[in-house]
Amino acid sequence: MGDISIVALVVIGLNVLISWKGFNDHNFFDKYKFQIGSIVHNKDYYRILSSGFLHVDFTHLLFNMLTLYFFANPVIGFFASPEGFLFGNFAQAKINLGYGMFLLIFVAAVIGGNLLSLLIHQKENWYSAVGASGGVTGILFAAIAAFPEMELRLFFALPIPAWIFAILYLGYSVYGMKTNLGNIGHSAHLGGAIVGLLATILFYPAILQINTYYILGMILPLVVLFMIIMKGNKR
Repeated sequence: MGDISIVALVVIGLNVLISWKGFNDHNFFDKYKFQIGSIVHNKDYYRILSSGFLHVDFTHLLFNMLTLYFFANPVIGFFASPEGFLFGNFAQAKINLGYGMFLLIFVAAVIGGNLLSLLIHQKENWYSAVGASGGVTGILFAAIAAFPEMELRLFFALPIPAWIFAILYLGYSVYGMKTNLGNIGHSAHLGGAIVGLLATILFYPAILQINTYYILGMILPLVVLFMIIMKGNKR
């Protein structure tokens, strides 16, 4: 598992090819981006998935693909053999299951992130977004749920435990979504994170006992998100 898997390379390759097409063809970009008005009124539901393979520019694409590159193998390895990665017992490893779960989480997190965006921004016909961030965040949080003590590099420099990064990231995303901070799809990030956490917990429920306090810490910002959504629906 030292080299990145072919499955992850295919996902990265599709993102690069489709994003490159979007960079050079504005009609293509507009047709497949996530846009509330087109989804709600024209029923262009394909945008919920297709937008996850488009990016605003090369920097946006590069950042997402680098993150996917670094976390693909830990996620594939964990889902191929949770006991192997956690306890060193690789006797029951099922690598094809790991590949399948990686693909499932990525696609489900893209869709889940955009569905949350649709729920939160449903009255904003002008709202649009692109990017694999929902899917990438799903892969990232699946890895963090499994390995909360691993070291991450904040801004590629500052070492920080993964569980602390996760809580800060979720808190920032909830705040950013509530205040419309920056030109960032915070709701898609949150939806992707929820999918990643749920996938790990549902696939291997024992992780709740192993990483109880870490996972509870990550759930707290999501409880705040739920309260914000419920408050908004009562208006």
